[in-house]
Amino acid sequence: MRKIKKITFVLIDFLASFLAWVTFYILRKIILDEGTIDLTLNLVGNAAIVASFWTLLYALTGCYRDIFRKSRVKEILNLAQVSFFGGIIIFFVLLLDDEGIYNYKAYYKIISTYLFVHFFISALAKTLAIMHTQNLVKKRKIFFNTLIIGSNTNAREVYRELEKNNRHLGLQIKGFVHVFDSFGHFYEDELCNLGPYGEISDLIKQHQIEEVIIAIEPSEHEKTTEILSLLEGENVHISILPDVYQILLGSVKVNHLFGTPLIEVKQDLMPVWQEISKRVVDIGVAFVFMLFFFWVYAAIAILVKLSSPGPIIYRQERIGKSGRPFYIYKFRSMFANAESNGPALSSDADPRVTPWGRFMRKVRLDELPQFYNVLLGEMSLVGPRPERQYFIDQIVKVAPQYKHLLRVRPGVTSLGLVKFGYAQNVDEMIKRLKYDILYIENMSLAMDFRVLLYTIKVIVEGRGK
Repeated sequence: MRKIKKITFVLIDFLASFLAWVTFYILRKIILDEGTIDLTLNLVGNAAIVASFWTLLYALTGCYRDIFRKSRVKEILNLAQVSFFGGIIIFFVLLLDDEGIYNYKAYYKIISTYLFVHFFISALAKTLAIMHTQNLVKKRKIFFNTLIIGSNTNAREVYRELEKNNRHLGLQIKGFVHVFDSFGHFYEDELCNLGPYGEISDLIKQHQIEEVIIAIEPSEHEKTTEILSLLEGENVHISILPDVYQILLGSVKVNHLFGTPLIEVKQDLMPVWQEISKRVVDIGVAFVFMLFFFWVYAAIAILVKLSSPGPIIYRQERIGKSGRPFYIYKFRSMFANAESNGPALSSDADPRVTPWGRFMRKVRLDELPQFYNVLLGEMSLVGPRPERQYFIDQIVKVAPQYKHLLRVRPGVTSLGLVKFGYAQNVDEMIKRLKYDILYIENMSLAMDFRVLLYTIKVIVEGRGK
């Protein structure tokens, strides 16, 4: 059902854009007084190309994310922005050299007509599609299995308000999980107690949960970070019932749902077009650098070989996006068998580091082979630095929010690396963590660009270690 509806949603946008172009073609003939209106195969082909452009643009701007929870008003406002941007592209690519346009006033009329026609037809089509989807949700033909975390007053109030408004939201509450046994369960007679919050991952799979609402008491707030860590990597929407201080601070985006303000935990870190652009830039920069600076690689390889016996390239297993292990590659900066006594982080005066290796670390030359990891899709140019499972296990015990870093590809450089530097122990890893979380919560191409510029500054000043 859902896959068919998603395809239908895309098809409706395509047909609306197709119809808008054909309508515009007819109106253009009338405005420019060009006589006979011929509906030719050439027109059909052009309309299909233009409709494909619009469908791709909608996809790149995230219009097809979560289509079953869309708001008509928000969608129309978003359509207005996308239509204006796409209309400008259409104008410069297809309409600017229109031989039938004889003056600037005609240009204004033509572009205004197309923008209006496209927006009107697309808005009408999208509104009807969203209304149809919302109707399916109200009739429970489409619903979202929901789990409430909490078992006391706050959770009970949220549950009862959900029940009052559940019809149009499509939330089918499967039950609740409790945080502390000693507090008792205020509404166990109304809703099924599925167990303790520590089993949340298994419960999500067992009951096919799509929405999780954290409605714990103020006295339980120290558990919020732990709960969010348990939910990390789960494909669910997460909302949190805030306290009055969080609302007054205004530091979070609050969604007024169910008559109760809920903080919606951001799932999409970047718009689709930025995600694609980031990957394209990663591949482009890595490929060009490795192609044109192969002589740098060759020179470093020779110096590594001369510095001490052992392999030129050192590989080590690290943990990447979604917890997947991969092998990271570096120019060897330590003497061979440096970790014969087990995993150990490097320090400023580490005797295991060769003299040439110390220089490489200062200017980050040892990291250059990781462009190969970037090409493989295991890493990005910018992202949190990947760590070994041995150290991750130690970090998570103290700072479970570290799992948040596994939502993205690790990077050759990172905000944590340029602001804090290499960590010499687990405590320093935890201190550096705040910078990497800050990066993830503000991910954008502009942020990546700033981190890259800062990295170049660190390299030029030789402030690596």
